[in-house]
Amino acid sequence: SSSGGLRAALLRRFSLPASQPRLGGARGCREEAMSGTRDENVFMARVAEQAERYEDMVRFMSHVARMGAELSPDERNLLSVAYKAAVGGRRQAWRAVNTLEQREAKKGPAILDIIRGYKSKVEAELNKMCKEILQILTEDLVPKSSGEQKVFFLKMQGDYHRYLAEFAGGEQHSKCASAAHDSYQQASEIALSDLPATHPTRLGLALNFSVFYYEVFSAPEKACLMSKAAFDDAMNMMDALDEDQYKDSAQIMQLLRDNLTLWTTNFCPDDEQGAQDGIAMEDM
Repeated sequence: SSSGGLRAALLRRFSLPASQPRLGGARGCREEAMSGTRDENVFMARVAEQAERYEDMVRFMSHVARMGAELSPDERNLLSVAYKAAVGGRRQAWRAVNTLEQREAKKGPAILDIIRGYKSKVEAELNKMCKEILQILTEDLVPKSSGEQKVFFLKMQGDYHRYLAEFAGGEQHSKCASAAHDSYQQASEIALSDLPATHPTRLGLALNFSVFYYEVFSAPEKACLMSKAAFDDAMNMMDALDEDQYKDSAQIMQLLRDNLTLWTTNFCPDDEQGAQDGIAMEDM
């Protein structure tokens, strides 16, 4: 049928790279069936991304991530975009409600109870989504990866522990902050030994790790030192890159530079920019 032909064409358009072999025999049939399901989920994730339905995108890509096979660079980016967008909207919502709570504090307990109830709802959604991707990373992705891919997934792991730390309090905040630091540190050790200073994954890790030091550990000096070191190390190697590599690295280096400018400005108490939020520019 025409609808069947269209479906087959769409799946071919968004199929896995040809370099991933198909197996023969009965096992090959099972692999074909699984790859079809995989292709459908990747395709639907693209559709959901275009429609800006990120919760659907999360559902499709989390299914792909749990299939057991190694994610291609394109698939891991889809997974990252899905959770980044879905969680990012809730992080913004939490900040807005938290600011409202502080602003309306004088209006009495009845108003505060309403605001806090809504903030708890946002926190529950944040907690659920962050823990979901952390489980996928811990059980399915980090243990089976190596080299650059392991750095990528450990950075993601650090990011979502950091997001949990943003709204957690007391002992839970310390636990999430410590887990984030350990993930970033492990990723940094691999990146420093395996990746060149200009590699986008290494630069992105330095970017987010420095934001972690600034925002979560309240260590602006450490954040600035880390950002500057990553920027300077990459700058010394930029002339050796081709045009595409240069563009990819330069985008992240600009974010490192923007953060450095913001953070050093914040050291000046008389500057009106001191209240800006460095998190707004930390991620690609």
